[in-house]
Amino acid sequence: MTHTQARPEAGLAVELTDLTRVYGQVRALDGLTLHLAPGELVALLGPSGCGKTTALRILAGLDQPTSGRVEVGGKDLTRVSANKRDMGMVFQAYSLFPHMTVIDNVAFGLKLRRKDGAARRTRAGDMLDLVGLGEHADRYAHQLSGGQQQRVALARALAIEPSVLLLDEPLSALDAKVRVQLRDEIRRVQIEVGTTTLFVTHDQEEALAVADRVGVMNAGHLEQLAPPADLYSAPASRFVGEFVGLSNRLPAEVQGDVASVLGQNVPVLPGSATGSGTALVRPECVSVVADEAGQARVTTVQFLGPLSRVTCTLADGTDVIAQLASSDALRLQPGDAVRLEVAPTAVLVVAG
Repeated sequence: MTHTQARPEAGLAVELTDLTRVYGQVRALDGLTLHLAPGELVALLGPSGCGKTTALRILAGLDQPTSGRVEVGGKDLTRVSANKRDMGMVFQAYSLFPHMTVIDNVAFGLKLRRKDGAARRTRAGDMLDLVGLGEHADRYAHQLSGGQQQRVALARALAIEPSVLLLDEPLSALDAKVRVQLRDEIRRVQIEVGTTTLFVTHDQEEALAVADRVGVMNAGHLEQLAPPADLYSAPASRFVGEFVGLSNRLPAEVQGDVASVLGQNVPVLPGSATGSGTALVRPECVSVVADEAGQARVTTVQFLGPLSRVTCTLADGTDVIAQLASSDALRLQPGDAVRLEVAPTAVLVVAG
């Protein structure tokens, strides 16, 4: 699924402006400003305690900011109660009613809104078809797998036609294979329906796979907000570069807009340190060439399917990880002398 596919204009713009949230001595949010365009899916990514769930709860109306403003579709909702915000939520826990059938679970929000029975059942049935569970309408939660239950929760959130969809770690209770399937399903459904969506996760792969833009949070701050490819290839800060993906930390000397890394010149990204520093180099930007006069030796070769991860050690003990096609990597053996080369791709150089 591409990130640029056209979608219906069902969603509304969301503006979080200069949000702070203070709990005692802790600043869970420290001046967060975030804009979501109509129909956009933004993922907030970060370690535990970074403020991402606090931001989602404030948008939902489940928590109040210490200061700042929440707007949806141009309307100030900062002090509006959660039940009047017209938002759909999917949590980590499926939270289905065990005594209700699947279709009654999906129709529950419509019942609260006093929709008539026929209209409720039609809408709920349409949503179950959308998530691929139309034939399970008359089952109960205990008769479904975890992945199916979370699909029902998604259908229930969408049934009320929310202006904003909020997803709070919705896949973290599922096993790896089901997570990937449901992650792709959420993205397909979100594009089809066109609902503006905020997705909170600590899983990098999830965020990069589904979002139009990813925001990386750290200690209540938004460190960077960018499309997934830009976030990965051009981190704006040390934290982003080290948190998102895997990076080698290699000594670098910066002169102007060029850094010398492993004896080769590579361009540096904006915000890089000057003088001596440490370059953050992605494993796929390192190539490994068998060479008896090389500056490193192979330590391990990990076969990961079509790709393999090769770890090499420099004379000073620094480990360097390269990600290579397995057809190339499996020609290497631990102990082999090799020459490491860095692709001429821009790198972030940090101090120290």
